[in-house]
Amino acid sequence: MIDLSVDRRVLEKNIAKARERGIIVPTFGQMKNPETAPDRIKERLGKTGLWDIDPANLFRVTWKNEPKEFGGLFGGPNFIELPPKLTGVEARIICLAGKFFPTGCLKVGASFGCLVPRLVTGQFDAVSQKAVWPSTGNYCRGGAFNSKLLAVDAVAILPQGMSRERFDWLKTVAAEIIATPGTESNVKEIFDKVHELRAARKDLLIFNQFEEMGNYLWHYNVTGDAIAGAFESVRARGGADAGSNFAGVCFCSGSAGTLASGDYLRQKYPGSRIAVGEALQCPTILGNGFGAHRIEGIGDKHIPWVHNVKNTDMAIAVDDADCMALLRLFNEDAGKEYLIGEAGLGREQVDSLALMGISGIANMLCCVKFAKYYDLTAKDVVATVLTDSVDMYRSRLLELREEEGPYTALRAAADFAASLKGEGTDNMLELGYAERRRVHNLKYYTWVEQQGRGAGELNDQWYCQEKTFGAVQKQADEIDALINEFNAKTGLLK
Repeated sequence: MIDLSVDRRVLEKNIAKARERGIIVPTFGQMKNPETAPDRIKERLGKTGLWDIDPANLFRVTWKNEPKEFGGLFGGPNFIELPPKLTGVEARIICLAGKFFPTGCLKVGASFGCLVPRLVTGQFDAVSQKAVWPSTGNYCRGGAFNSKLLAVDAVAILPQGMSRERFDWLKTVAAEIIATPGTESNVKEIFDKVHELRAARKDLLIFNQFEEMGNYLWHYNVTGDAIAGAFESVRARGGADAGSNFAGVCFCSGSAGTLASGDYLRQKYPGSRIAVGEALQCPTILGNGFGAHRIEGIGDKHIPWVHNVKNTDMAIAVDDADCMALLRLFNEDAGKEYLIGEAGLGREQVDSLALMGISGIANMLCCVKFAKYYDLTAKDVVATVLTDSVDMYRSRLLELREEEGPYTALRAAADFAASLKGEGTDNMLELGYAERRRVHNLKYYTWVEQQGRGAGELNDQWYCQEKTFGAVQKQADEIDALINEFNAKTGLLK
């Protein structure tokens, strides 16, 4: 469970700072239903840009922002539905769009889910401590943004091989940026840096997304609810039997936080499945393997502590070469014209594909493979998330042009046929009891041997889920009560 013990001395310092800075903290309930935000917040948001460093933007930590760069309020979940002409499957694939969060990425939500319980209990001292955000890229961006809104100094940790856009933006908000060796698959090097910082400095608090159950809780409540809302809107307009069955979710495992939404959705739609994706070049779940890959934002060679493996039905590996090929197909002029002229997509449908970053493309490919494996039809809906958009990868497109040359109609046809329509049911594994236990046991090497967790804690995740994942699922109301008390003591809502 998330520790909610209160340090009154530090809490009073946090309240005083929030009062001084005009900070009102949103509840989990308000992140699920942002229309319930205070009227004064809505009025302020009408004059505020989506990425502005303004505490009011804490209330935009939701999937339901109006998709505007400035002055937007709230509506339904932001999502797109991918047409069968594109995916090659009858199943309806829906994708929540992370672009419309502050920072252009959903990780601002996961990081807030980790930060807020520590803030409103006084476990984190917002006056004297810095918040450390170890990440493969986007999580530290979200953490640094939330820290800035709360007037907290942030330390961003990410691999040196991540895209230039991440580093350029972090320089504007983070107090410190630490680049660790490698790329997205070098998670242990990030953990090693965390150990080094923890031993050397006492002014830091580590918010490790891979083990912080606030990450799990935020996605269980907020992402799970948003996917359910998107599905219900698809089902309502489906007609006859189309889109009537929620078949499941597919997410690549970065921190594994989004997989928590699958737990929520399985409870709401019994019989739905949960699939976890990874890079074929680093098949940790599929084959206890290792390696390097180019799907930025998903970390490998370990199983995150927050991954509820016992509730995961399938592992799917996708080739990073397919993801990079589709990044060009969806965003190069020749690729877009091919999709309109030859594949028969509409201009608006093609333009919406820019909502997919590299990991979003990987998630989409997992959905395609999932639909083919289970022979899904037009009555079935599969859901995923687009963590960020192409805006985080413009530099990667430039690199690909330099490496591979201009993008042509012939190349577009080949990529569409091979990397999308050619996706099959290879590199997939249904996880029975023994396979799930094998994957769960891989946590031992990272979390018990390296990170100091107890073997008893690991066994509890498997044998006593009612006091681990099940207990965390019920903590949102308790945290919301602490948030409401915090806001009341600042006096800012009077």
